Amino acid sequence: MGIYLFWGEDDFAIAQAVKKLQDRVLDPSWIQFNYHTIPGDQPQATVDALNQAMTPVFGLGGRLVWVVESTLCQQCPEDILAQLQRILPALPETAHLLFTSSKKPDRRLKSSKLLEKYAEIKEYSPISPWKTEELVNQVKQVAQEIGVKLTPRAIELVAESVGNNSRQLWNDLEKLRLYAEQQKNPLDLDIIGLLVNSNTQNSLQLAQSIRNGNQALALQLIAELISRNEPALRIVATLVGQFRAWAIIKLQIEAGEKDNKVIASAADISNPNRLYFLRQELQNLSGKQLLATLPILLELESSLKRGGEAVATLQTKAIELCQLFR
Repeated sequence: MGIYLFWGEDDFAIAQAVKKLQDRVLDPSWIQFNYHTIPGDQPQATVDALNQAMTPVFGLGGRLVWVVESTLCQQCPEDILAQLQRILPALPETAHLLFTSSKKPDRRLKSSKLLEKYAEIKEYSPISPWKTEELVNQVKQVAQEIGVKLTPRAIELVAESVGNNSRQLWNDLEKLRLYAEQQKNPLDLDIIGLLVNSNTQNSLQLAQSIRNGNQALALQLIAELISRNEPALRIVATLVGQFRAWAIIKLQIEAGEKDNKVIASAADISNPNRLYFLRQELQNLSGKQLLATLPILLELESSLKRGGEAVATLQTKAIELCQLFR
């Protein structure tokens, strides 16, 4: 028996997790009898899933019932909750019940608390682009799963280039694996630069160019990102996260805080050792300057969500932001 809740906005990562679950639970010869997907927007989705899960397995393997984009942890009528309370503890050993959702579970709901008791819950949300250590660890993990060996420098470059795009990460590492079939040594920087496209690296470079007041470079990077179909709101999310972290670090330093662990915790940085370099980068800036970027970025995000043209809106606000640091 297995009950699972996979949630988050990284739909590709969720699809990969579901594939692993399918491979583990289902017998390929009996998959058409023992595998069921149910759209979560159907009124009786949860009830239908429970009924299917209680059905005996045909042939070999287990039974997997998947409720796609379930609303169970956003709203749950009392009659359905009662059925969940009755059936979840009594599922057969061969039954595996999976709920997936792009939305975060509302932990105040009784249905969410019930799943917390019985289900294996995993979050699949994109890693924030500025959390470089987590991005590097993700590259290491996926590279190991795919079976491609990279040098430490190559791993860092892949993380910088791909960022939190898990679909591109898997595709690029699979491409590298095929290339490496004829190679004995781990792949290094030279081949990464040829085979891996860079998106998030430029988003972070955009933040740095704005921080340096370099308008020409900022406008060039915006044009490159949009030409590569990088979503404008994702670019803004990277900028917000980066300038927020910089502002917190600088304000902590100006307040007299000397403990790097305290500053790193406040800025949501997992490796306090990075503070040595960040202190140097922010040496000639003030907390007031960095704080002033946040209202502008908020206006930028709001304008894009109201339908503003991406390139013109980004360029206008980038110029405004660069002027803060000139």
